[in-house]
Amino acid sequence: MQPASRTKLLLTAAEAYPVLEAAFLDAREEIHVSFRVFDLETKLFSARGRQVGKTWFDLIVHVVARGLRVQVDLCDFDPCARPDLHRGTWRSMRMLAAARELAGPRAQLTTRALLHPARSGIAVRLAFWPLVMSKLSKHAQWLNEQPEKSRATLLRDMPGLAPHLVPSGQGRYARRLSGLPHLFPATHHQKIALFDAKKLYIGGLDLDNRRYDTPDHERRGERTWHDVQLLMTGPVAREAKAHLETYHEACAGQADAPPPRRLLRTIARRRKRAPFAIGPKSYRFEIATAHGMLVARAQKLIYLETQFFRSTALAKQLAKAARDNSALQMILLLPAAPEELAFEHSTGPDVRYGEFLQARAVKIVREAFGDRLFVGCPGQPRSARRPAQQEDGRDRLSGAPLVYTHAKVSIFDDESAIVSSANLNGRSLAWDTEAGVYLRRSDGVEQIRYRIMRHWLPENAGPECFALETAVARWTEIARKNADVPPDDRRGFLMPYSRSKAQEIGRNLPFIPEEMV
Repeated sequence: MQPASRTKLLLTAAEAYPVLEAAFLDAREEIHVSFRVFDLETKLFSARGRQVGKTWFDLIVHVVARGLRVQVDLCDFDPCARPDLHRGTWRSMRMLAAARELAGPRAQLTTRALLHPARSGIAVRLAFWPLVMSKLSKHAQWLNEQPEKSRATLLRDMPGLAPHLVPSGQGRYARRLSGLPHLFPATHHQKIALFDAKKLYIGGLDLDNRRYDTPDHERRGERTWHDVQLLMTGPVAREAKAHLETYHEACAGQADAPPPRRLLRTIARRRKRAPFAIGPKSYRFEIATAHGMLVARAQKLIYLETQFFRSTALAKQLAKAARDNSALQMILLLPAAPEELAFEHSTGPDVRYGEFLQARAVKIVREAFGDRLFVGCPGQPRSARRPAQQEDGRDRLSGAPLVYTHAKVSIFDDESAIVSSANLNGRSLAWDTEAGVYLRRSDGVEQIRYRIMRHWLPENAGPECFALETAVARWTEIARKNADVPPDDRRGFLMPYSRSKAQEIGRNLPFIPEEMV
């Protein structure tokens, strides 16, 4: 990065977590954070952090005891659809309450577990009632399979689920037959921390031990996690402060979201008197709008890293840009498979629908760009530690463990970029609360692009691998060569993405909006 830049790129949690720890320790007056996942059992990695304790619980106690004003907003989840994440949120809330007590009389720690205000309409709830009842039965069965002594504690950490379960004797639980549970289709997906209204930490990375990885990606495939975060100063921090103070109320229709300059958001609002509505109504869709504008403006190379590429609208915008400009090229980097499919072997309807949408979106851009497009996915340059006779699953790339890609980075030539919490799917671009930043050349866009690309490439990668005019051809060549040799002989991480595998498992759900996945 250029020394004058007020933007610092943080590649993977190995770089981001120590910086986040330092920002907490350096704060003088106030801290406001909003995360989807904020696990206080996450290890501390910096030397300064470890002087305080072993985990983020210790760090929070230390910072709050100094008398700083600290506000932690945690995303809560639909308890029927995602009880595991709902339980994780409330476990963190319980630990934050304990940290407040231990911090002593100077503690000024405010916590909120925030369900997105949007709710599905009554007709949708009735239509999904059989599915919800089936899920509640499975949740009760899971609870009954846990040790009897731990069931009450587990249920305490699921306050949204508890009203839908009833004791059935001998310490066991069953679903409640009466009632029509609400459905919460959207979440607050942003990952953002603000320190003294001056220093902004923003991007796609939440806080827990699962997400820790290094740029070398040497962990087991199911433990890899590629992500990008930024640390910034300047006027954008003031925009972030206004956003953090209003986003939840804006979603509820109780406040107006302030107009943006550098901070980009997705904010959707709860509908009123909409019995047939599945999801919220659009309110602020600045991340989607910015992508459309920058795609149309790009001249030579668009570089995208995303967990999901499922937005038909964005795919069509990219295709139009490709047809309008025969010199425009694109690199699209995706994980080889969704996390649920690769590591949990889930083939539920949501996974299948997501794969259908992604296969279609990739097809749209492939037909428009032709050989001016490289679609790849990273894999480790080593063999998977698994019996050779086992079939090659979606967690592997021709015998190698995948590198799970969670970053949300879009770079347009060397002129502009977007780093955010938003994937390139309907959910992130229309429903969930997302936050990101618009970067200009003066923020070091060229250096950011070089460093992100550099970390995927072989050590001997030449300048043609980075040049706007030749990168696509060289990346395609490297990936094809890697695909033709055994994993241990590969150079760098690049492998071709298989649209056919996504298409094979993908299934269309005609009456379900893209924004669901």
